Parts: sequence; C-alpha cells; structure tokens
Amino acid sequence: MMRGMGNMGNMMKQMQKMQKDMAKAQEALVEERVEGTAGGGMVTVIANGHKEIVEVKVNEEVVDPDDIEMLQDLIVAATNDALKQVDGLVEQKLGKFTKGLNIPGLF
Repeated sequence: MMRGMGNMGNMMKQMQKMQKDMAKAQEALVEERVEGTAGGGMVTVIANGHKEIVEVKVNEEVVDPDDIEMLQDLIVAATNDALKQVDGLVEQKLGKFTKGLNIPGLF
C-alpha cells in the first residue's frame, strides 16, 4: 500500500513540473509574433502569442477615401488571419503539455 503512495507522490511532482513548464511556455508566447495578411499583403496585422494585436501595416495603395469599406474588410481579414495563426502557434508550443489529456477550456 505504501508503494502506491510513493508513485502518487512522484506523479504529483511530475504534474507540478508540467504545470510550471506550461506556465513558462505560456509566458513566452507574449514574445512570439505572427503575421496575418489580406489583399495580397496590402494589409498586415501582427499579433503576439496572447492574441494581442501589436502592429497594423497598411500599404498606401489600398487607402482609397471613396472605398473605406474595402480597407476595413481587409483589416478584419488580416486580423482574423493573424488570430488563426496564433491558435496554430499555441497548439505548437503548448500542445505537447495537453496531448492525451482531455481538459475542456484549457485553450
């Protein structure tokens, strides 16, 4: 019976280490950058790994005062592209911690 308790203690230590490693990986995501684009690169949105937009670049050729709607659509599309890439980045960086675990709401 005592042997089982030792295994449980080991497992708890491993879980604590995994939690610590995962927290470090999550923190590091703030330094990561992904780039979403739209309109063939006319609009670029750069986001970090925490889904925060850090920069928006708009090519002056796409700025048409008579068609602001198109520019707005391109910004939305580039932003959604960047956020989709963040999801891929998070999966790449943190997926190893959750492989085989079915924890709802972790991401």
